Amino acid sequence: MSSTDSPRPTHTVTAIVVAHDGARWLGDTLAALLRQTRPIDRAVGVDNGSRDGSAALLTGTLGRNAVLTLPRSTSFGQAVAEVLDRLGPAEENEWLWLLHDDCAPDDGALEALLKAADEDPGAAVFGPKLRDWLDRRLLLEVGVTVDLRGRRDTGIEPREFDQGQYGGTRDVLSVSTAGMLVRRDVWEEVGGLDPFLPLFRDDLDLCWRIRSAGYRVRNVTQAVAWHAEAASRRRRRITVSGDHPRRLDRRNAMFVVMANLPARSLPWALLRNLVGSLVSTLLFLLAKQPADALDELLALGSILRHPGRLVRARRLRAAGRRRGGAAAARLLTPPGAGYRRVADRFQGYLAGNGLVESAGRHHYAATPAQEDGEELLTDDVGATRRLLGSPGTVLFLVLVAVTLVAERAVLGGSRLGGGALVPVVGGASDLWNLYVESYHQAGLGGDGWAPPYVAVLAGLSTVLFGKPWLAVTVLLLGCVPLAGLSAYTATRVMIPGRWTRVWLGASYALLPVATGAIAAGRLGTAVVFTLLPCYAALATRMLSADPRGARRAAWGLGLLLAVGTAFAPLVYPLMLVLGALAALAFPRRGLTGSVAIAFGVPVAVLLPWLVQVVSTPGLLLLEAGLHRPELVDAALPASSLLLLSPGGPGMPPLWVTGGLIAACLAALLMRRNRTVVAVGWGVALFGVLVAILVSRTPVTSLNADTRAPAWPGVPLAFAATGMLVVAALTANRIAELRRAGGPRRLVAVAVVAVAFSTPVLAAGMWITRGAGGPLDGDVRDVVPALAALNSGGGERTLLLRERDGALTFTVLRGRTPLVGEADIPTPAGPRERVSVAAAGLASGRGGDDADVLASYGIRFVVIIPPVTEAVSHALDSQPALARMSLSRAVGVWRLTQPVAVPPAPPGDPWHGRWLWAQAVLVLLVSVLAAPGSRGTDGQLRSEVPESGREPSVR
Repeated sequence: MSSTDSPRPTHTVTAIVVAHDGARWLGDTLAALLRQTRPIDRAVGVDNGSRDGSAALLTGTLGRNAVLTLPRSTSFGQAVAEVLDRLGPAEENEWLWLLHDDCAPDDGALEALLKAADEDPGAAVFGPKLRDWLDRRLLLEVGVTVDLRGRRDTGIEPREFDQGQYGGTRDVLSVSTAGMLVRRDVWEEVGGLDPFLPLFRDDLDLCWRIRSAGYRVRNVTQAVAWHAEAASRRRRRITVSGDHPRRLDRRNAMFVVMANLPARSLPWALLRNLVGSLVSTLLFLLAKQPADALDELLALGSILRHPGRLVRARRLRAAGRRRGGAAAARLLTPPGAGYRRVADRFQGYLAGNGLVESAGRHHYAATPAQEDGEELLTDDVGATRRLLGSPGTVLFLVLVAVTLVAERAVLGGSRLGGGALVPVVGGASDLWNLYVESYHQAGLGGDGWAPPYVAVLAGLSTVLFGKPWLAVTVLLLGCVPLAGLSAYTATRVMIPGRWTRVWLGASYALLPVATGAIAAGRLGTAVVFTLLPCYAALATRMLSADPRGARRAAWGLGLLLAVGTAFAPLVYPLMLVLGALAALAFPRRGLTGSVAIAFGVPVAVLLPWLVQVVSTPGLLLLEAGLHRPELVDAALPASSLLLLSPGGPGMPPLWVTGGLIAACLAALLMRRNRTVVAVGWGVALFGVLVAILVSRTPVTSLNADTRAPAWPGVPLAFAATGMLVVAALTANRIAELRRAGGPRRLVAVAVVAVAFSTPVLAAGMWITRGAGGPLDGDVRDVVPALAALNSGGGERTLLLRERDGALTFTVLRGRTPLVGEADIPTPAGPRERVSVAAAGLASGRGGDDADVLASYGIRFVVIIPPVTEAVSHALDSQPALARMSLSRAVGVWRLTQPVAVPPAPPGDPWHGRWLWAQAVLVLLVSVLAAPGSRGTDGQLRSEVPESGREPSVR
C-alpha cells in the first residue's frame, strides 16, 4: 500500500443462522460458515422450535451460549431482531451476515462480499450469487426485481447454468436474505424486516426501503452460495402463518409494491393488480388449478379489504420515497419483460406445464428427459434461441415464405373473395349479430339457425382487432404454414424423429388439397385441413393414454371436431366411422366412455343447426361458402384421386405427388410395424373410397339454386394423413439402411430423395403458378353502388345471372352479404314465388310479377355479367321497371311502384336461451379439455405431505 492510500476500515461481521426443521441442510451450512477464508467475528444461531435435531446441530457447532431458542411461530425477521436486541448496541463498521439453514456459502463468499464493501462505501447491502443446492451449476438469483404486479424477475432463463455470464458487481433492487450482508446501522435505521411480512418478499421490502434511504444494494457474483429454497419448494411445513404459501406470497408481493411505489405510480399499479389477478384467476380455472385461482383472489381481497394497513405502510415509508423512491422505481422490471412472461406462461399452459411463473419462480421444475430428436436446445440457451433453433419453427417460417410468394397476387387487396368464399365485409360485431339473431333479414328472410362457424369466425375476428378479413386471411391464406406446424407438433408423440416430422409437415402442408382450397376460396376445407393432424394426435392419446389423459383427450377431440364439423360437416361421419373401428380393434377399459364424449360433444354443441343439415343429407357433403359447379371437376378421373388430387382450380400436375405415393408404397415392403402400416393404409383407402363417392354424387345447394358434385378435398386429406403417417413411422428403417453402407445406403438415399420430391416440387409449382384462381384479393361489390346507395331502408335487390343457358337468381339486402349469410336456409314458399316472378320478368311476361317482388321488399333488379341482350330487352319492356343503368358489365332496374319491406316477426325466446346454454357448454368443454398442469412431469415434489402451512425460514 502506498503512503497516500487511506487504510481500509476494519469490519466486524456477525453471522446469524436461523434454523427451523432444517437439519438435513444445516450441517453443510455450518461447515461452510466455519470454512470461510475471512473468519467471522462472532456467530449466533437461532432455532425456531425445530423438531428434527436442528437445535443440537447449532449447539454442537456454535456452543450453547451462542444459540437462542424461540417458538415455532417466530418469523425470520423476528428471530434476527431478537438476536440484535440481546447483542447490545452496534459496533463501528459492524455487518450482519444473514444465513438460512438451507444456504451454504462458498469458502470465499464472505471475503468477496467484504471486498465489494470496501470498494463501494455507499452500498449498505451485498448479496451473493445463488445457485441450486442439488444441481450446483444451476443459477437461481443474481439479484431480484419485480414488476408492478409484484412478479419476481431474476433475469435468468429457466434452468440456466452458471458459466460466468453474469460476472462483476451490479446494482440491483433486491437480494435474498439467504447470504445477505447488511450494515447493522442501516438495518436499524430502516427498522429491519417488516413484521407484517413474516415470509416471502420481506427481503424485497427491506432492500427497497434501504435504497429509498439513499444506499445502494449490490449483487456480488464473485461470492457464491448454494440455496435449497426448502420452504418455497414445500419441503417443510409453515408455522409462521396460517395462509397457504402461494396466497401469502401473492399478498406480500402486491403489498410491498404498492407500499413502496411513488404516489404517481400507485393508481396504475392498483389497476394492473386488479385486472391481472382477475385474468390470472380465469387462466388458473382453465388450467384446472382451482386452489391457485382461489389464492389469487384471496390475496387481492386481503389487500383491498384492509386499505388502512396499506396507508400506514406508505406513511412509514414516505420519507424514504421522497429521498430515493424514484431511483428505486427505475430498477423495476421493464414493461417488455412482462409481456415475455405472459408469452412464456401461455406457452407453458399449451404445453401442459400449468400456469407457472417463468421469471424468478421459486419452485424448481426439473426438465424431464427430452425425447430423441427433441427440438429444444440445451437448458442454458435463451428462449429466443430455443425458438429459432426448433426445426418446427424453421418449417413454419419456410412455409410462410413460400406462402407469401405464392399468394402474391391475392395478398394486399382491398376485399378478399371469389370462388366459394363470399366477399369478406363487415366487422366482428356484424358476425356476432348474424349468429345471435333469431330472424335473419338477409336474402328473403328466414328463421333458420345461422351456421356455427359464424361464431368461430366472430370470436377469432374479435381477437384479431374486430377484423373478419384478417381472420379469414389467417385461416384460408395461412392454412399451408398452419397445417405444416400442426402436422409437425401433433405427431411428436407418434413419430420420434424431428426431421422425419419436418418432411411429414412439409408434405402434408403442400398437398393439392391445400393449394386447391386456397385457390377456390374453400374456407371449410382449409380449417379441417389444419385441424386434421390434431384429430389424429388426440385420437391416438385417447386410445393409448391413462384413463384421465384419455378422457381429457376425448373432450379436446370433441371440441375440435365440433369446430371442424361446423365448417365441413363431412368430417364428422368420417371420424365417427374411424373412431368406431378403432374402438372395436383396440378395446380397453374406459374407451367406450371416451368415444362417447368425443362424438357426443359435437352433437350437443352444434344443435339445433345440425338437425337442419341432417334433414337434408346432401348438405353433409358441402362446406362453408358457396356451392358452385365451376369449382369442381364433374369428370374427375380415378387416377387423380389416387394421387391425392381433388380437382378444380389450383391443382399441380399429378406427378408432383408421385414421390409421396412411392414412399408410402415402399412402407409395405417393411417387415416391421405391420399393424401400423395396415392401419395407415386402411385409413388411406377409406379416404380414397369416400372421395370417389363424393366426387360422383351431385348435390343441390342449400337454397336449391345449384346442383353439382361435391368437392372431395376433405376425404382426400384423411387419405393423405394415413399415408404420411405410414411412411413416417417406417423412416427409422431408412436410417438403418443408410448406416449399413454399400447398396443399401444408395437405396436409402434414393428413397429419401423420392420422398422429399413431393414437398419440393409442390412448393416450386405453387410459387411458379401462384395461388390465383377464382379467389381474388380485389373482388368487387356484388351489389352495384347505385342500388346500395338507394337501399337505406333495407330494400332488397334481385340479382339475375345466366349460367349454362339457365337463369339463376339471388336476393340480397342492399349490400354485399356477410360470410355465413349464404348458408342460412330460405323458406321454400317465398323462394318459389320469387323464382317464378323473376322468370316472368326475364321472359317479358306481364302480370303481377313486379307485385310479388315488391311484397318481399325487392326494389332493384340487377343483371350481373354476362349481360345478355334478350334479358335486358325483356326487363326494359316491363312497365313496372325503370332502367337506372345498363352496360356490358352490369344492368340496374328499379321497381316503379312503392316497395314495403316486410317487418321481422317476433323472435323466439328459446333461441336466446339455447345460445346461452351453448356458450356455457362450450366453456365447460374447454375447461375439461384444457391441458392443466401435469402431475408427474418432473417437478420435484414435497418431501413431506403438502399442507396449508410452511416454515418460517426460506
